[in-house]
Amino acid sequence: MTYTQSYSQSKQPESNVLLWIARILVGLLFIFSGLIKANDPMGFGYKLQEYFHVLNLGFLNDYATWIAIFLCALEIILGGLLILGVAGKKVAWGLLLLIIFFTFLTFYSAFFEVVKSCGCFGDAIPLTPWQSFFKDLVLLLLIVYIFIKRNKIRPFIRSLFTRNLLTALIILASFGIGIYTYYFLPFIDFLPYKEGNNVPELMKVPEGAEPDVFEHIYELKNKTSNETKKVTDKEYMGQKIWEDENWEVVGDPQSRLVKKGYEVKIPDLIISDMDGTDRTEEIINNPYYNFIVVSTDLKKMTPFDIAALDRINSTIRDLSVDYNIRAILATASSSDEVNYINDQMDLVLETFYVDAVPLKSMVRANPGVMLMLNGVVVKKWSQYNFSSKHELITKYLDKVE
Repeated sequence: MTYTQSYSQSKQPESNVLLWIARILVGLLFIFSGLIKANDPMGFGYKLQEYFHVLNLGFLNDYATWIAIFLCALEIILGGLLILGVAGKKVAWGLLLLIIFFTFLTFYSAFFEVVKSCGCFGDAIPLTPWQSFFKDLVLLLLIVYIFIKRNKIRPFIRSLFTRNLLTALIILASFGIGIYTYYFLPFIDFLPYKEGNNVPELMKVPEGAEPDVFEHIYELKNKTSNETKKVTDKEYMGQKIWEDENWEVVGDPQSRLVKKGYEVKIPDLIISDMDGTDRTEEIINNPYYNFIVVSTDLKKMTPFDIAALDRINSTIRDLSVDYNIRAILATASSSDEVNYINDQMDLVLETFYVDAVPLKSMVRANPGVMLMLNGVVVKKWSQYNFSSKHELITKYLDKVE
């Protein structure tokens, strides 16, 4: 055996180990990323709509959630098959194309500051576009290495039947999770309106919480030399520039955020009646059971959704005969659209108007229902799994102390 052959054989195990490490890291990250977003495909769909707006692809908005489900499934499938070593060449190509697309998207978002949060890990782990971009760069390097070594990817399961069975299960589970959570709400709710949360408390800044820290920048002009310069408020006061009559402040001072303080979890919830009167406190602090039926956009409801809303409305009407409850319809739609729905089903729900952003966070459904008591979110349902009258009575209404 020559020295060259011996050296080549000694490098082979090292190369295989590096490839295995890259496969496991990339595979697990893609599976994790896909699962996190598949847990809330409607939320990922909202994020895709932001990208569609930036890229002038608004015609895709109506399909955003289904595109989200597909992308989540694709991430899980590619990650799973990469670890299994199935269809190595095709998987390597798929990963490379996907990461190039994601890297371009996150760089574009970060550089032009068009999308504030990338949505890579949904609402579970918010990342800024720059954080996401650097994460994608690391992934890109690993995937390029995998792509170069794609001919050496081998399945670690010998049985063809077992490999095919696992592949089928991965594909079914990947699509099944996203479809299930789309119809029946996320398994894990990472949003501020999740069950058990006290909404009024999340709208306040806790005592002792650090506020935002700003610095003010003054533009100064020398009356004698016409020289101009910019100084911070600390420099302006510390150097006693204000005592020098030769310098005058030009225009208004600019504010710049130096340190981010405590962020209120629910900063944007305002519930208004048809006259524009703020009724937020009255509704969220209701000491009795409060059914909040959420419909971000009444126009986008399908015939099935309208039938579901009618069923929800009828159930609440029946409950209101024997129980002291309040029920409202919270929507971002116009009064004309509300009147149209009211003509179809004689709404027992009081109508209030809320901005679309908090409505999308309340319930990932259109329509959906949020049950509150004393400001606490007790339970949430989509239009597909809203409880029966009997279940609502036995589980909730009859248990009020």
